[in-house]
Amino acid sequence: MTIRLYDTSARQIRDFSPLQPGCVSIYLCGATVQAAPHIGHIRSGLNFDIMRRWFEYRGYDVTFVRNVTDIDDKIIAKSADQNRPWWAIGYENERAFNDGYRALGCLPPTYEPRATGHITEMVEMMRGLIERGHAYEADGSVYFDVRSFPAYLALSNQDIDDLRQPDEGVSGKRDPRDFAMWKATKPGEPDWETPWGRGRPGWHLECSAMAHKYLGTAFDIHGGGLDLVFPHHENEIAQAKAYGDEFARYWVHNAWVTMSGEKMSKSLGNSVLVSEMVKRWRPIVLRYYLGTPHYRSMIEYSEEALREAESAFARIEGFVQRVVEKAGVVEPAPEVPLAFAEAMDDDLGVPQALAVVHTTVRQGNSALAADDKEAAVARLAEVRAMLGVLGLDPLDPQWAGEGDRGETVLNRSVHGVVDTLVRMVLDQREAARARKDWPTADAIRDQLGQSGLVIEDSPQGPRWSLGPR
Repeated sequence: MTIRLYDTSARQIRDFSPLQPGCVSIYLCGATVQAAPHIGHIRSGLNFDIMRRWFEYRGYDVTFVRNVTDIDDKIIAKSADQNRPWWAIGYENERAFNDGYRALGCLPPTYEPRATGHITEMVEMMRGLIERGHAYEADGSVYFDVRSFPAYLALSNQDIDDLRQPDEGVSGKRDPRDFAMWKATKPGEPDWETPWGRGRPGWHLECSAMAHKYLGTAFDIHGGGLDLVFPHHENEIAQAKAYGDEFARYWVHNAWVTMSGEKMSKSLGNSVLVSEMVKRWRPIVLRYYLGTPHYRSMIEYSEEALREAESAFARIEGFVQRVVEKAGVVEPAPEVPLAFAEAMDDDLGVPQALAVVHTTVRQGNSALAADDKEAAVARLAEVRAMLGVLGLDPLDPQWAGEGDRGETVLNRSVHGVVDTLVRMVLDQREAARARKDWPTADAIRDQLGQSGLVIEDSPQGPRWSLGPR
């Protein structure tokens, strides 16, 4: 089956057809390193990590570029506020981002270019745009003339006459909607030499130049968060296409992590730092929580939702552990089940794919209850193949020793351990119900109740909670 993706520019799901057979090129807008990452930042990297893994499973050779924006207005402002060099702030936070990606199991990118390492490419692009009449110099800055590019705003489907952009407190713009590609030097700010004077790059120019360098004049997929559609991606398109590049053929955007209905952001003060979250939750549980909703669906952050994710993953992990105890380590199956593949091919339908994982786990638990070792082993092989695609295989070396991270994590993991044990008993109850052995099923429920647990049967299966003592 052909992989299909929702293309923001087309506003519909399209069949994916690579520029080069057997190869996929992806550019993802990565970190702006003015502060340490919260889980909303890492969600984007994780969503595209799953995309990359699925393309690789389907046999594609993937080139994955994820940039680092290590110079921009916010980093400079932080430098002034903290009285620290801008590059020290950027490098410190770049490491924090990479720690976060690594903790949640994201594969390293093929290339991870920094903006400040590509000033030469930016100057070359600006020179070409000025020569073609799409950009102009004014007072040492260089601006893109948006009226010179008729397709401007096609991605976000806006009308340029309705667009109002602040003039950024600068003079020399021909139109207030023109955007800065290069900003003239100011006292105390970092700067580089150009034919138009010393200054520093604008945010949008950085990505156009780096995508051109690493992926050429045309590539398959450009990704990023939904908040980047305008102005960042619109301005990237204008620069690159006016320069002569075909640029990206598909635009894929992930949704946000929200708190109280608002986008998680540093400016709102509602961010949840990855470095703190991994002290309280197992990283594999965080990956499950952030990676299993559909990438185009908003995630409303809550402790309750994380506990539910922890319990759901514990059910999977418990099955894996029980089969390993009974039969030893089982290698992943060479292919994932057809229903899982169909879900992933259809715009990376991870929720539907995950339903196949849970169904297979239930089948495996039933096989264990019936002492059918062969069937249980077969189901585990399928489960490992599916979890491997999602980066959630608990037997993968990535997660080895994950629980050994100190007393705080140990305490936080108690709920997961208890859930695994309770699930083992509930699986026995479900097996008894399946064979209509109602006395045994009722006895198990009563025993759990005497232990202080409340069991609730739901369409998604039994749930447990602590009752009043």
